Formats: sequence, structure tokens, C-alpha cells
Amino acid sequence: MKKWFIAFAGVLVHLLLGTVYAWSYFQSPIVAYTGWNNTQVAWAFSLSIFMLGLAAAWGGLKLPKYGPKKLAMIGGVLYALGYILSAAALEYHLLWLLYLSYGLIGGTGLGLAYVTPVATVSKWFTKHQGLATGLVVMGFGFGALVMSKILAPIFMSINNGDLSKTFLYIGVIFIFLLPFFAWFLEDPKQITTTKHTTITDKPLQYIFAKPFLVLWSMFLINITAGMVFIAFQSPLLQDLLFNQLPQGIDTSSTEIRLSLAASGATLIAISSVFNGAGRFTWAALSDKIGRLKTFRILLLVQAIVFIILLFVQQPTIFSVLVCIILLCYGGGFGLIPSLIRDSYGSKLMAVMYGSILTAWSIGGIIGPQLVAYMKDYHASNAGFLVYLVSGSLLIVGFSLSFFYKNTKQLV
Repeated sequence: MKKWFIAFAGVLVHLLLGTVYAWSYFQSPIVAYTGWNNTQVAWAFSLSIFMLGLAAAWGGLKLPKYGPKKLAMIGGVLYALGYILSAAALEYHLLWLLYLSYGLIGGTGLGLAYVTPVATVSKWFTKHQGLATGLVVMGFGFGALVMSKILAPIFMSINNGDLSKTFLYIGVIFIFLLPFFAWFLEDPKQITTTKHTTITDKPLQYIFAKPFLVLWSMFLINITAGMVFIAFQSPLLQDLLFNQLPQGIDTSSTEIRLSLAASGATLIAISSVFNGAGRFTWAALSDKIGRLKTFRILLLVQAIVFIILLFVQQPTIFSVLVCIILLCYGGGFGLIPSLIRDSYGSKLMAVMYGSILTAWSIGGIIGPQLVAYMKDYHASNAGFLVYLVSGSLLIVGFSLSFFYKNTKQLV
């Protein structure tokens, strides 16, 4: 019974951390509020994800030394501070402070708090690995729903659209809730250690070996494809809706802008459900048909969807396809923990899992910056060019899956 309580605590931690995935809700309002361009604003999100991956790698290495409770609590406080300091950055239009606060500080907190619940819950569940870890990371996928449909709209309404105060209030809530939920995370007693002795031999020999590098590359491609929409699904949808407005209508009216923004927020919320569900369902499926086969299927599905997106102009069809992409994107995160444990065993689980999350760092830069660049410099063909590049990458990832060999010797 205790293991399910700890799993639930892990889900709640991930639910709050996953609010970072609602960034596209704030992307256009921040551009309009500050006058910064899409590329400049998107770097705040990219830096946050970049630091997430690096901090997760470090956290996975140090988790046996410091324990899950301490790392997750520190991470939660840093993530909350990222929002609080971002409020000042927006109030005074300080781009460098937004990068420092939301990007570097908040991203570091994300990484420390993200890796901990997954690695911890994995130790409690010796059977049904995919189901257990998929359940935890499912919470992260649902975070965008919490932000886009609950927290952000409520505080934006209370503060009459003031972005600075909205970020401040969100940060204050998080600085209390995240450490509280993290307090309940702990390892099973039989494997709790006080010294950093649970890491087997030299993990670098496994990190730089071909199997891990192939898996890392597949994960990177899956992340990059999903980040395209996590960072910009709302603006991309609004572009399609804007193009379908009747001629002669006042497109600059507040009513039109609010309507477009509401449609974008609805897509964020719905797609976040698919993101969260994908983490659970694909992981559970992998318990039955195998990890690698499942990963291969979700890469292929995404490649097909991006090819279809090249020809789509209807907002409804676009929204459906975005949800499919995020279903598969979330599936990658649901699969990876159990795939890592199957390949490298429980002793190396934390360090290898943390290491593979560095792919998140790179994908968090490539995906958002690809869209931002296209929107700033190739606005008329931005969607087409982004989908073409993303689809091509996914075909490469699918091909790489045939070169991955599971390493059973450490289990």
C-alpha cells in the first residue's frame, strides 16, 4: 500500500512540474506585452528544458547520495523561484532576467525534481515497470492542462491580464505545494544507502557505448518533434484560425484576439491529456509487446502524421494531429524509464535515466527554436517547413531503432 502512496506523491510532483508544458499559452502574450520577438521569448522555454536535462543527469548521479526527498524538495523550490523572479523580468522588461529565472533557475529545479519521483517509484515496483513509471510521468503530461485551463486563466483574470502578477502568484503557490508533496518521497528501506555506493563501477563506459547513444538519439528525435507543438501549438493554431477569418472583419479587435487565444488554450488543455495518457498507455503496452517494438511504432506514427500535416489547413484536423503527436511524445517519456531499467538494472537506473534526459536538453532547444526561427523569418511557410524537417527527423529515428541492441548483462 505504501508504494502506491509514494507513487501518488510522485504523480502530484510531476503534475505541478508539468505546467512548464503550457509555455505556448504565454508565448504570444509575452511577445505582445514586451515587444520581444518569438525567437527571443522562446529561448526562455528552451533554456528551461536545456537545464532540465542537465540537472536531471546530475540529479540521477547524486540521488543515491542525497536521497529522493532532499533533491525533489530543492528542485521544487528552485522551480517556484523561477516563476517568482520571472515576474520581475516581465514587469521591467528584462530579457536576461527571464532567461536567468525561468530558464536557468527554474529549469534546474525541473531537472532535480523530475528525475527523483521516476527513479524512486521504479525501486518500489519490481513488476509492471512500464505501468508504474508511466503513471508517474503521466502527471507531468497533465500539467499543461492544469496551467492552461485553471491556474493561468484564473490569475490572468484576477490581475486583468497582468503577466507579471500571474507569474508571481503561480510561483508563490508552487513554493508551498512542491516541497510538501516531495516530502513523502523515499526509497524502500532495503536499498536506502548513506554512501554513494550504489552506482556500479564506471557508468561512463555504458553512457558512451553504442546501445545508449542509439537510444539517446531516438529519444532526442522523439522529443524534438513533440517540442515543436509544446512550445508553439497555440500560435500555430491561431495562425490557421486567423487565415480563415471572413474578409472585412476587424482582426485587431480585443474580442477576436481573446477568441483566438481561448482556442489555443483549449488545444493546449486537450493535447496535454493526450500527452499524459500517452505516457501511461504506451508504457503499459510495452509491458505486453516489448519496449523497443513500442518505441518503433510511435516513431513511425509520428512520421506519418507530420507528412499529413504538410497538406493540412483545417484547424480541427490540425488539432487532432497535434494530439496524436503529443500522445506519442508522451509515450517516449513513459517508455524510457522501464527501457533503461530493463537494459541496465536497478543499480544503474538513476544515473542512466538521468543521463538520457540530456536528450531533453537538446530537443528543448531544437524544437522550439526551429519554429521560432521559421515564424520570424519565413512566416508564410513556417508550418510547412517545420513539419518537413520534423517528419524527416522521425524517419531517421525510426531507422535508428533497428540498430539498438538491449544490454541484458546488468539486469
